[in-house]
Amino acid sequence: MANGGPVEHGYPHLETVRAAINALYKRLSYDTVQTFATSVAPADVAFCDTDDLYLGAQRVAHEMVRHYRLPDARMIVGFREMTHAANVELAAGPEYFIELNDRFRTHRRDIGAALAHEVMHVYLHRLDLSFPGTRDNEILTDTAAAYLGAGWLLLDAFREDAASSQKLGYLTPEEFGYVLAKRALLFDEDPAIWFTSPQAYTAYTAGMELARRDTRRPPLTAAGWAGRRRYARDRRHAQDHPSPDASQPGGVPYSFTPDSTDPPGDHDGPGPLRVSFPCPTCHQRIRVPVRGRVRARCGVCRTVLECDT
Repeated sequence: MANGGPVEHGYPHLETVRAAINALYKRLSYDTVQTFATSVAPADVAFCDTDDLYLGAQRVAHEMVRHYRLPDARMIVGFREMTHAANVELAAGPEYFIELNDRFRTHRRDIGAALAHEVMHVYLHRLDLSFPGTRDNEILTDTAAAYLGAGWLLLDAFREDAASSQKLGYLTPEEFGYVLAKRALLFDEDPAIWFTSPQAYTAYTAGMELARRDTRRPPLTAAGWAGRRRYARDRRHAQDHPSPDASQPGGVPYSFTPDSTDPPGDHDGPGPLRVSFPCPTCHQRIRVPVRGRVRARCGVCRTVLECDT
């Protein structure tokens, strides 16, 4: 929890975020991800100063349990002085003890954001899905909360001005915006209408720009002129310098390998290639033959991709 200190910006954890989205699809399946098409509604986690602190926190925690479909889990929420925003004791269940930082006693509007993260810890614990290392595991938790419909609260808790700042979670504001944008493109949902923080909207806009860029990288047909020109040059180089190992030019997401399905024999020209690139939805690597226009279907998220290889 950044509270008054400097807030990190940009995309320092982007590769881990993308790996987290891919891990979610692989562990949950496409069909399960689709069941999270509706985000947590602002009214369901609203918390005003006149609400009883403990009853209100329990109500919001119950809403997170309902959203993440953990019907047999019970959250017991308390408050204490601590460095971090919150902490959850991951036991066998069905009861889980969540401690929130004492500052939430007077910053009740952000209790939903803290609980979105902590209850997601329980969800991932039950899935037996984790990343090695505390940092990467926390990034996985933030990413999962945002992608599955509760993490917009974490971005909305980001506020920054000349005198003070506040941010919850391990992702930067722009990384939260990126994950929310990926979700918005998948479900045609615009979380920006729920933001109360102007800085959250700015971060979401930046994240959306990067998410859209994922859909416009070669060999996808939506790639721009400069990307297509670079791709054609890299393809010629791979054809003229065949290698049994993947040839990945620097600074691009695609790589070329010889087509192992091609029958042995002499060729009049360069041997056939296959190109591998990440799915713009779930970041699973997709491998297709280099032969012009190709339609590919991601086996993990079922996205149909129009490619010009």
